[in-house]
Amino acid sequence: MRIDIDHLRTWIDRTSVLDDRVTAVPLQALSATLDRDDPPPTQVPPCWHWLYFLPLARQSEIGADGHPTRGGFLPPVPLPRRMWAGSQLSFHADLQVGQDISRSSRIADVRLKEGRTGPLVFVNVEHEIRAGGVLAISERHDIVYRDMPAPGEPAPAGLPAPAPASAPWSRTITPDDVLLFRYSALTFNGHRIHYDRRYVTEAEGYPGLIVHGPLIATLLLDLLRRQLPAARVRTFSFRAMKPLFDIAPFRVCGAPQDDGTVKLWAVTPEGHLAMEAAATLY
Repeated sequence: MRIDIDHLRTWIDRTSVLDDRVTAVPLQALSATLDRDDPPPTQVPPCWHWLYFLPLARQSEIGADGHPTRGGFLPPVPLPRRMWAGSQLSFHADLQVGQDISRSSRIADVRLKEGRTGPLVFVNVEHEIRAGGVLAISERHDIVYRDMPAPGEPAPAGLPAPAPASAPWSRTITPDDVLLFRYSALTFNGHRIHYDRRYVTEAEGYPGLIVHGPLIATLLLDLLRRQLPAARVRTFSFRAMKPLFDIAPFRVCGAPQDDGTVKLWAVTPEGHLAMEAAATLY
């Protein structure tokens, strides 16, 4: 497949501004989805801002995979598989229930690389969220696009990264299609890999429904909140390493460090790193 990267790079510096209001019901719904027993919310926990500024594409604008058709704000990358590869976030001020908020977004970079299984296109998006004109959250969102594997194509060469052998904090997550559907609904994410088993196994060749990258990141921060309820997160970054599926339990783990940071990671059923993350606290 020929990819016109020069054309895709013309999307660099494109911007988008969205407005929203922090309401309580999405926060209460995510709390229930994560099996938490929270009091009525007054502010937005770290990374729960993903419940706002939802992608409201019309039904006629949805592609075969459930995503909005390519083009518009994001560049029209012709590769079919799209993944939230990671993010780097800074939390400058708390978002409060009832606040009017705005998000300004900019395409920061579009790059083409050759991977082990073919071309990869990386799109980096920078977001700034403000409440009352005050910067509350800055985020860099990394998206990667790649091609479908050919039928019978062997798995990529190279050994997956092993997860740490032990962790002071650990929690087992049993994903199922209800959990994934609820998170898709809360984030208005129509990507069929998270809820359409026939599509994800037959069209994309995966063994089961894929656990959302941001859901895994949210579960890592939820582990931190369960262990350190009074902690306030200043920065958080994560990188997806291997997909997780709804066909087996996985673990989220954490370890406070001497320098005040907290290392967090998710572990596949085989003991490999699915996601690695780090948080710094105030």
